[in-house]
Amino acid sequence: MSFATDLAAYQPGSPQEGADLARARDLLAGPDPWSRSAPLHVTGSALVVHPPSARVLLRWHERQQAWLQVGGHADPGEADPFVTALREGAEETGLDDLRPWPGPEPALVHLVAVRVPAGKGEPAHEHLDVRYVLATDTPDAIEPENATARLRWLDAGEAVDAVTEDNLLVMLRRVADLLAGA
Repeated sequence: MSFATDLAAYQPGSPQEGADLARARDLLAGPDPWSRSAPLHVTGSALVVHPPSARVLLRWHERQQAWLQVGGHADPGEADPFVTALREGAEETGLDDLRPWPGPEPALVHLVAVRVPAGKGEPAHEHLDVRYVLATDTPDAIEPENATARLRWLDAGEAVDAVTEDNLLVMLRRVADLLAGA
């Protein structure tokens, strides 16, 4: 499936998510929805889970001073936020066995426009973050990409207590429901 097909089929869970979905569709109709120079651009991210232990992996993001999911900007030539989420997930966790979850195909689980403060030479801007769930069978193999990007495995309740971003709480609740049903 394509990103456009995923957006066409996506059912928002709230009026705000519906507004973000409309912005995503408008952005996708433009010249380059991935361009980091645009004030709003697409990013791909994921919550990494270990289904047998019902835990989620959070990463410390120094710039935001918060525990968040893994993910980031598309590399040149990438036009699929799942590919971006998978690549970023492997880079940020050191896990080489990440795969879509709960099924064999990637499933868009959450879509949200997130404000990003100015920093690293960039002005304040927004990420249209397209979010997935990735699973691993080797949770003890995590290796942070650098010393400031700490990683933590938490059960869903602990993760809800650890995060400060309301939009990530939405994602965590959706993933907790998926883990409970697994």
